[in-house]
Amino acid sequence: MNYPVMKRICLLLACLSPYIFSHAQTPVRSGELPSHLRSFINEISYQPLGDAKPVIRYESVSKNIWKVSLVWILKDSVRQDDWKIIIHPTYKSIFHWAPHLTPTDDHIIAQHVFRAPALITASAQKQISVIPDLDILQKTQPVGWYMDMNAVKGDMVLGMSLSSVKEHTLFVRKSGALYPPGKIEFGFYILAEENPADLFDPWRKLDSFFWKKWGSVLYAANQPLGRKDLEPYAAYTYNWAFNSWKKAVWQDIDLAGKKVGGTVFIVNTTQSPNYPGKVNEREFRSVWNQAWFSSLRSAEGLYRYARRTGNKQLMGYAVKTKELALSFPQKNGFFDALIATDMEQVTEDEKVYNRSKGWGSHYFGNSDRNPYTFDTRKAPYHVLDMSFTASLMLDWYRELEKDPRLLTYATAFGNALIKIQRADGFFPAWLSIEDLQPMDKLNQSPETSMSVTFLLKLYRATKNIKYKTAALKAMEAVIKTDIPEGRWEDFETYWSCSRYGSKELVGKKVERNDMFKQNNFSMYWTAQAMLIAYQTTKNKNYLKYGQRTLDELLMTQACWQPPYIYVNALGGFGVMNGDGEWNDARQSLFAELILDYGKLLNKEEYTERGLAALRASFVMMYCPENARTKEQWEERWKFFGREDYGFMMENYGHGGVTGIKGEGIGEFTIYDWGNGAAAEAYNRIRDHYGEAFILSH
Repeated sequence: MNYPVMKRICLLLACLSPYIFSHAQTPVRSGELPSHLRSFINEISYQPLGDAKPVIRYESVSKNIWKVSLVWILKDSVRQDDWKIIIHPTYKSIFHWAPHLTPTDDHIIAQHVFRAPALITASAQKQISVIPDLDILQKTQPVGWYMDMNAVKGDMVLGMSLSSVKEHTLFVRKSGALYPPGKIEFGFYILAEENPADLFDPWRKLDSFFWKKWGSVLYAANQPLGRKDLEPYAAYTYNWAFNSWKKAVWQDIDLAGKKVGGTVFIVNTTQSPNYPGKVNEREFRSVWNQAWFSSLRSAEGLYRYARRTGNKQLMGYAVKTKELALSFPQKNGFFDALIATDMEQVTEDEKVYNRSKGWGSHYFGNSDRNPYTFDTRKAPYHVLDMSFTASLMLDWYRELEKDPRLLTYATAFGNALIKIQRADGFFPAWLSIEDLQPMDKLNQSPETSMSVTFLLKLYRATKNIKYKTAALKAMEAVIKTDIPEGRWEDFETYWSCSRYGSKELVGKKVERNDMFKQNNFSMYWTAQAMLIAYQTTKNKNYLKYGQRTLDELLMTQACWQPPYIYVNALGGFGVMNGDGEWNDARQSLFAELILDYGKLLNKEEYTERGLAALRASFVMMYCPENARTKEQWEERWKFFGREDYGFMMENYGHGGVTGIKGEGIGEFTIYDWGNGAAAEAYNRIRDHYGEAFILSH
């Protein structure tokens, strides 16, 4: 083919109609861009799809939003491993954002993680955001969609390709794509902005667009549960934990004659009353008070429920859990995050099983989700975990019981905490259990934000100005260092199941994406700290940065229902730009914070999003009310029955794969990061906002 001749033909066709494209064997420039976009985009390059000519249409949605659609009519099947479209901005970008990492040219952002899919690039004056057309993607597509961000080249990429999982959980292209004869559609939206306010918060208009176009419509149809009354889910939770599964879940513990207790860290399907085989405990038997798995947080929800329903037995379990938290010994104010038993392997019927030696072998320790050791006995103190637990103690003291021991315990930690504050305002992440000295990882991390929240609560409780002074110094450090670059690094970012980058990326951006590996936990703690800082000082700068952080967090919330996600998804959250979860249990933590911003800013979108997050917290529960989810559980675990109502995996599609036959469904429940956490959020929000609020929105 004579390329110069073909190029002249393409230009002629572009002049005759901006809707007709060339199908040359190399990417070519599109037809004329709308005039408004020419100052933002140099060109849009398209690859061919077989020999068919695409038809393109630009449709003005509003002054700054354009809808772009491409249509091919294929006469025959087309085998093509990759098709893509590349958008080339006119400016040199100093800011890049994408929902997932693509560290090499082989990686793509597969549609599996399209919760609120977008690409953003910006200079100091201009910003382009690109959103795949989810109306098209909601129809079953022959080949999956993807995105990519190449910050080095300045390319924003959309495309179609099969994908597979690499690392945990990143995606790469996979060969074998086949397009059948007939109509093939692809499309996207372009948002172009020059307003300085929009550039400060690059996610606000995107969040609004996603929710108005897709999320709010589903919300109005009572998604994701099909109901607003959440009381049955709380009842299932507590019946499961303290009745049908009590033998596995509730732990009575004797600490030198003191009767305490708590809910076990994790149980799996082999512990079901309906399981036909023998119990094999998935992990070491333990009770946690950590930023993820918090028995004290769950107990606060149980206390609220027991108080409301007059259930003395459940109240007893809640109080025993509080007593356990107060029994953790303090070392100069610092304290451990878990109590555990020794484990052993036993052989029965020529099979090996993991079993506990019982609470007579108990020891205190810390989370194995850290960069130093997997041994919980040797694991360092985690400042984040201590601040989270001490903050919960202050909540219990303020709202549930005026137990002076809670304030005393929290104050001892607060006094120790302010002594280890760094000169730059941050708090170190980990402390050696031997000498209490700061260790070397994440010492300028937004984990600090959780300590800000705790210290400001302690200031409210004691009126001691030293806690407020330390908290605001730390808040300014996070504003200056972490927020501008999106440095959302915390323990989960690198030292949980998604360990990609834990050796080479800590404190560094992925060069190809110009982004840190990010976790939305850090965003939550920071938005929460900003809100309480604003409430304490009335300094609007905290509210401004808090809303910006919240809006970034909301880009990890599902705002539509993909056809390839086989449970209801609206309102549920993912985790980070290097993992695959849908409907993760963190949404129960996030829900009230979103509602609080909605109330303060009088923003209905936030109110809907907060309640959608709360309702999504129960979507993964196995129970008759969740017919679609129940079907998936029974596809995976055929023996499940009535006694298992309330069982709830912490998320869905964690490994990046889903399917109609139960793929994406897990095999365990963490009460404190699943059903117990969801019930706590419901009971707390019900106490704070009222039952009528939950039922009327």
